[in-house]
Amino acid sequence: PSPNPAPSSGFSSLLSEAQFNQMFPNRNSFYTYKGLAEAANATLGLAKDGTVEVRRREIAALLANGEHESDHFKATREYNQANWPHYCDPNNTQYPCQNGQQYYGRGPIQISWNYNYGLAGAAIGVDLLRNPDLVATNPKIAWQTMMWYWMTQKGPGTVTPHDAIVKLQSFGETIRSINGSLECGGRNADQVNARVGYYENLLKILGVSAGTGNIRC
Repeated sequence: PSPNPAPSSGFSSLLSEAQFNQMFPNRNSFYTYKGLAEAANATLGLAKDGTVEVRRREIAALLANGEHESDHFKATREYNQANWPHYCDPNNTQYPCQNGQQYYGRGPIQISWNYNYGLAGAAIGVDLLRNPDLVATNPKIAWQTMMWYWMTQKGPGTVTPHDAIVKLQSFGETIRSINGSLECGGRNADQVNARVGYYENLLKILGVSAGTGNIRC
């Protein structure tokens, strides 16, 4: 057997490693297909609801938003280091900042703030409050933080990104749930158009349509 076999599961039948490499040929090597597949297989509901077309559409939508947030999967940490010390909310007592730790953007969705690290860590079973840099050093955990947000958080939207695709077929609503307060409603059309362009490219590689819902917000 191969020393590092690709995970044999439903995910690999929806997105192959060859397709992933075609999508992101210039990505940081940290963002591995193996880590992506392992994280997807460990995330309840992700790319598991609906028809094969819907599942592939969800993968395309997830990765298109991640591509936008992480500079085409090149950034493992927020580029602007001057911002690194500024992501502590001292009023959050449920997930208080830990001494010596910083909660700046890391990973494919650039997760930031102590409360988000705390919530994501609780969801995936890893203490990210005390070990936030795992999001920039462990590929599976990095992908899991993006999937945690995708499956559970509404942000400024009204549905989770997962439900936006599976129930509404609306890529535009995934944008709203991730960064709608800054991009949707004409606030930053260029950013929305960039996300849509990435999405359409990934859909083409996967051989599926965008569905019937709004592609923009």
